Amino acid sequence: MDPETEFLASKKETGNEWELFKENVRPLKRGRNIRLLNDALASHNCFHLKRSLLDNRRRLIEAIDKYEGDDPLQPWLECIKWVQEAFPAGGDSSGLVVIYEQCVRRFWHSQRYKDDLRYLNVWLEYAENCIDAQVIFSFLDANDIGKTHSVYYIAYALHMESKSKMKAANDLFSLGISRNAQPAEKLKDAYKKFLVRSMRKTQVINEDSKENHLPVRSFGTVLAREENRRQAMQSSDMQRKKLKPDGNHRAPFSVYKDTNVDITSCHQPDNSKTECNSWLTLGAQAERNKENNAKPAKWTSCKIPQRPGPGVGGATTSDHIEVFIDEECAETDTTRNEIGKSSNLFRVKQGDGQEINRETKLLRKNPLRNFPPNSLPR
Repeated sequence: MDPETEFLASKKETGNEWELFKENVRPLKRGRNIRLLNDALASHNCFHLKRSLLDNRRRLIEAIDKYEGDDPLQPWLECIKWVQEAFPAGGDSSGLVVIYEQCVRRFWHSQRYKDDLRYLNVWLEYAENCIDAQVIFSFLDANDIGKTHSVYYIAYALHMESKSKMKAANDLFSLGISRNAQPAEKLKDAYKKFLVRSMRKTQVINEDSKENHLPVRSFGTVLAREENRRQAMQSSDMQRKKLKPDGNHRAPFSVYKDTNVDITSCHQPDNSKTECNSWLTLGAQAERNKENNAKPAKWTSCKIPQRPGPGVGGATTSDHIEVFIDEECAETDTTRNEIGKSSNLFRVKQGDGQEINRETKLLRKNPLRNFPPNSLPR
């Protein structure tokens, strides 16, 4: 038994859990609080520590609802920061993606936070946890969120570069520089690194294309391939000869003869016997150039439904149709949207793991699924 397994089996308390579970820790740019990290990692083996973490998360979410200060975004940022450190492995059960979505949806229409760098960073962190961040960047572009900051153009351009859309990434860098996004030096430095990467990628593509045109020399493998190909051709010829029957014992080729004669055409008085046996004789030039000799008759077995004509005093056509909107239903939908804003946070507050996992998976696939339709990009 290795020392790590022996230590885990002993269930001893220590302050060095970081050394034992470091592979399960998701890195953060700002670093981590080592004391909180050790407590979070020790909660894997201690039910009481895990319960205390869930209680702290619930209290932070309640603090968001009870906040009455001048900066309503600040309690959201504190909750997000604590969840990132208390749940180092991330995952769906942490509820971080749900909190991201609730935060950005709460302030997307607020003019105060459209140019707030803190709010933009929440959007970008939310985009990193989604399957396709293109939807989020399109939303930010359509609603003019974060366009004065260089980090917006850098993140958007890097996302397009990851999709091998180099021209779109270059246009985004140029757009940010033309709009004088701040800090400008950070944006220009990122643009220079992007140009170096794009030129290296172009050189690699050119070298690969040149190598494809060069003749490939190989000793032994080519001969083996040719020999195998020759053997395969010989075996296929032998099988073909076995399957090919002898010319003297060929089966007779049967010609299909249609014994069914068109009875209706034979009973017509104008049809001749030659017409009934048209497969046996070609007939004269006039008969070969004919079309339909059947005489038109009245259709008695089929009735076509008649369209009723316009009645007297009927409705007149108008240029447009007015859609009736019930005010009571509109108020009900508004109330339902307000209730939906806090429903997901209520699930995180109660600590329902299955509901949190299900909502997180849905948000990863469609990060704007709970947003109102009028806010989505068209």
